[in-house]
Amino acid sequence: MARVLVTGAAGFIGSHVVEALLARGDEVLGLDNFDPYYDPARKRANLVEVQAHPQASRFRFVEGSILDRELLRGLFGDHGPQRVVHLAAMAGVRASMERPHRYYEVNLTGTLNLLEAARLAKAENLVFASTSSVYGNSEKLPFQESDAADRPLAPYAASKRAAELLGHTYHHLYGLNFTALRFFTVYGPRNRPDMMAFKLADALGSGAELPLYEGGQMLRDWTFVGDTVAGIVAAVDRPLGYEVLNLGRGEPVLLLDFVRQLERLAGRTARFSVQPRPDTDAQATHADIGKAQRLLGYAPRVSVAEGVERFWSWYQKAIRSNR
Repeated sequence: MARVLVTGAAGFIGSHVVEALLARGDEVLGLDNFDPYYDPARKRANLVEVQAHPQASRFRFVEGSILDRELLRGLFGDHGPQRVVHLAAMAGVRASMERPHRYYEVNLTGTLNLLEAARLAKAENLVFASTSSVYGNSEKLPFQESDAADRPLAPYAASKRAAELLGHTYHHLYGLNFTALRFFTVYGPRNRPDMMAFKLADALGSGAELPLYEGGQMLRDWTFVGDTVAGIVAAVDRPLGYEVLNLGRGEPVLLLDFVRQLERLAGRTARFSVQPRPDTDAQATHADIGKAQRLLGYAPRVSVAEGVERFWSWYQKAIRSNR
């Protein structure tokens, strides 16, 4: 049993991480500030589900921000988490163009605040949520962790890459174990409403028109949230010094094929306006997951076909039935 602090605990991925840690017997301290980037009610609904978990007696939640240095020091001092899963961030590649200062304030300065609090408390291990966006529009596929990753396309990606480098500094100077996990197009139950899967499901129900960049001829390494969470939990248990690891499925799928699978489940066709690919978006993402397999025992199990079915089932029950 470990004591684990999870930042961004009420979010899409964070709420699943909390449940996975509780299920195996850990004590979990959750932190979230319910940022209004998307409707905070969605995050509060996630939190309600977490608090209904059979092991919820071992979960404590604090509403607050990683920008509050005094709060972070108090959390470590009062609760003594040994390990940290750092998921709190300003999300959204395209949205980061509109608020670059805020993205850097939260994603970089907030991470610095957490690293400093973890250092002072002598935490054992910090697992950081990074992104495949750090690879930019690389034509070299699959993406490998040894790639330069020095041509980010948007402030969001640049802020995450900067935070990875800051983690190296804290490992080098203070010996803090820091693992950066680069996520690849995560989808599934509790999906953020700004992400493609959720937007598509909404459009299929409402008949609203949705932009389809490049006519759907963009490759994405769609990764089911349960597989991503399994990789995160494995990293929590393995202090690796300083490492950067890809967490994808390793099998990119055309955006259009993903769309068609969801359309088949919905029994209707979505309305699209074909638009050029935004300058913030890569043409393709494809994870080389060999390193994560070796170091974490990472083994994604959910196919895109199965994952889309699970997502659609959740959407029908949790979203559509409540409208």
